[in-house]
Amino acid sequence: MAKKRIFEGVRIADFTWLGVGPIAMKFMANMGATVIHIESCTRPDICRVSAPYKDWKPGINRSAFFAVYNDSKYGITLNLRMPQAQKVARRIINEWADVVADAHLPGIMEKFGLDDETLRREKPSLIHVATALQGKTGPYSAMPGHGMVGVSLGGITEITGWPDREPTVPFGALTDFLTFPHMVTALIAALIYRRKTGKGQYIELSQLECSAQFLAPPIMDYILNGRILGRMGNRSACAVPHGIYRCKGEGERWCAIAVSTDEEWHSFCNVIGNPEWTRESRFATFVGRKENEDELNAFVEEWTVNYLPEEAMRRMQAAGVPAGVVESGEDLVADPQLNHRGTHVTLEHPEIGPHIYHPPPYRFSKTPHELTMPAPCLGQHNEYVLKEILGMSDDEVSDLLVAGALE
Repeated sequence: MAKKRIFEGVRIADFTWLGVGPIAMKFMANMGATVIHIESCTRPDICRVSAPYKDWKPGINRSAFFAVYNDSKYGITLNLRMPQAQKVARRIINEWADVVADAHLPGIMEKFGLDDETLRREKPSLIHVATALQGKTGPYSAMPGHGMVGVSLGGITEITGWPDREPTVPFGALTDFLTFPHMVTALIAALIYRRKTGKGQYIELSQLECSAQFLAPPIMDYILNGRILGRMGNRSACAVPHGIYRCKGEGERWCAIAVSTDEEWHSFCNVIGNPEWTRESRFATFVGRKENEDELNAFVEEWTVNYLPEEAMRRMQAAGVPAGVVESGEDLVADPQLNHRGTHVTLEHPEIGPHIYHPPPYRFSKTPHELTMPAPCLGQHNEYVLKEILGMSDDEVSDLLVAGALE
């Protein structure tokens, strides 16, 4: 008998967009929840109109960005500016949903009559989880922004990059990926609470506050020791050598190597053949290696340039030295370890065809995951949601179309 996914039976009305909310609700869907993603044609999700596109041809259904965050969901398009559409959204919530998720600035859900006070007055058992860059309350809550802004407000940008250059914004909306586990965890706690009490909850999630927790060590270092963490490129206070090193191969190929202990250092030296410089007194201790890190890195790269990164990695790993190839997107798809772990799943999308999706990064022994369907095309499941879930007639659906409420 197939094992039951842990959130089977949980029903979510998903009003989120961009990164945090869609990723969190995707993982709920992968673990068994039924999710209806509610969006709009007149104001589409930014991810839908962002590259990369299939075959580099722009299209509302062709973005890999949107696809990878929204698999396993049903998709319906409502123009929530229309009272008729607001009524449909309320029916989805009141007649069907256990959870409402939104990722809008304060005032947006209120404008549509979908604010927490109204929704939970009508349905006390409802769980409403809401996220915004700086939360839904407070003096900066109305400031718009996404993860690229969040990493700078949170101080992450300031410590990223090379010490002799301007700060570098981490690639991608990093705070989205730091925040979504908090969103899922808080939602699980609310589901447990409702199971015990029958009561819903309102969860307000600040992406900035969630992300700031990941800077706890340097914050504590400043509070206790007065030290301010600066940019250090690829270096680490806990390992040396620690960096990415140029390797042999067509184009730019690199291998990451990290040596944290004296034992790893001796293994590293054995792998590279114990050249004369490894026996110099300045490299005998961790402190000495740290004080002479520039010269040490140059010596390391004199060895790595003679090998393909895969070969350098294998030699280091075989000796117990942490190392890994710096992989391109194409390399990641072909990576044997990632494929062994089931990191990539291919689903057939109605418009872009076979497309790679990502299952949850965790594995539970008793509660499996499953990617049930590709991300929806815009409005793909309108008829299913309206007729099968809400029980609307053909005439009622036609009226919504004529009114412009259903897109």
